Amino acid sequence: MAAAAPADDNLLRVEGLKVHFPVTEGVVMQKRVGSVKAVDGVSFALHRGETFGLVGESGCGKSTTALAVLRMLEPTAGRIVFEGEDVTHLGPARMRPIRRRMQMVYQDPFGSLNPRMKVRDIVGEPLVVHGLATDRAAYRARVDELMDLVGLLPDMADRYPHEFSGGQRQRIGIARALALEPSLLICDEPVSALDVSIQAQVVNLLMDLQERLGLTYLFIAHDLSVVRHISDRIGVMYLGRIVEIASRDALFAEPKHPYTQALLAAVPLPDPAREAARPDELIAGEVPSVRNPPAGCGFHPRCPEVMERCRGQRPELASRLRSLVACHLYDDGA
Repeated sequence: MAAAAPADDNLLRVEGLKVHFPVTEGVVMQKRVGSVKAVDGVSFALHRGETFGLVGESGCGKSTTALAVLRMLEPTAGRIVFEGEDVTHLGPARMRPIRRRMQMVYQDPFGSLNPRMKVRDIVGEPLVVHGLATDRAAYRARVDELMDLVGLLPDMADRYPHEFSGGQRQRIGIARALALEPSLLICDEPVSALDVSIQAQVVNLLMDLQERLGLTYLFIAHDLSVVRHISDRIGVMYLGRIVEIASRDALFAEPKHPYTQALLAAVPLPDPAREAARPDELIAGEVPSVRNPPAGCGFHPRCPEVMERCRGQRPELASRLRSLVACHLYDDGA
């Protein structure tokens, strides 16, 4: 696990990131009638060599944030600074060399692999696209090296994706992501489609690769136990915004935002007696629409600690002891 990094040792900085999708009516003369605020003012920093976990309910904007960081989606507002360079508005030609240093491991280990291509061509495709395959012998040697790196036999590279298990296919996806020797790896729920026993193997592989290669991870997941195992710091998202950022130990020992507290309270305990005795603290109500989010704090319609100011004033992410929290409960310095 990476040690705490100094504040100026940032590989990635995201500042006030917004990704809004237009909502239109009409078939021929389309008229914009609103917008879906998938990401609405997300800010965080990612230190070199660390794993930053991003958690939250489905639809809260985690994957959209990742795609915007990679510039696979165009940001509506905000800044993305990668390795000291503002990449927010760079064109395709300028982004091309930068994308070599930021790669992604996708959630679906089968859908992300071309079923018509052999694994050797899937893993080696980035080398061809970026002109790094100098000759056939070097190409084959590099693919064999990548297969071995993720725990697969090099001769498996001559098979097709359907001949592998889910865990093996995800290892292939990781090998492809590592082909260009990136400094940042964005893992978008990389183990959620795998059996629990295989999840542990893939997570341990990622941790081993991080130590060996000096990688930095943005790790997106909804399984809090997985995030707790791999992350150094964790950001909690709700309705397109980050509501709390803390170190792994601080977040699980003393969650501050009511939403974080409710998320952790929903995790089942391994002891049946303790689980049965635990009070029911499930979050009331439904997640509001991202097309028409509530005024003020987005969590206030479901929050057990709601105050009048929560209904009209949106709290900003601010330092509270060992955490960054966006909650009016701490406005007086608590």
